[in-house]
Amino acid sequence: MNRPSLSRQGRDVSCLEHGLSSVNISKSQQRTLHALAQGGAIILDRDEDTGDLIGADCITRDGWRLSDCTLDVFRSLKRRRFIASSGGGPYRITRDGLLSLRSQLDNRVTMKRL
Repeated sequence: MNRPSLSRQGRDVSCLEHGLSSVNISKSQQRTLHALAQGGAIILDRDEDTGDLIGADCITRDGWRLSDCTLDVFRSLKRRRFIASSGGGPYRITRDGLLSLRSQLDNRVTMKRL
């Protein structure tokens, strides 16, 4: 798999150096990351009494809720450091999350031929 390299301080840094060459991402994780890469955000639902997480909603840049984003998907993406929150705001995609995505033409599913 040939991935573009990033230039940092005048030298090329490929994904192989970051250990991201063989990242396995489920379809729901990939859909969530694509929505975040296009400007979406993950907003968490917490229990008012205990503060425990009870849900995670991925809101696209158009204001739609992504049904693939579950609490398990959120925890998996956070554990892999593909998403992060800054200053108490909603969770957004990180540089590692962008590098882990497989490129798709306009992020659309191709139709099967009959």
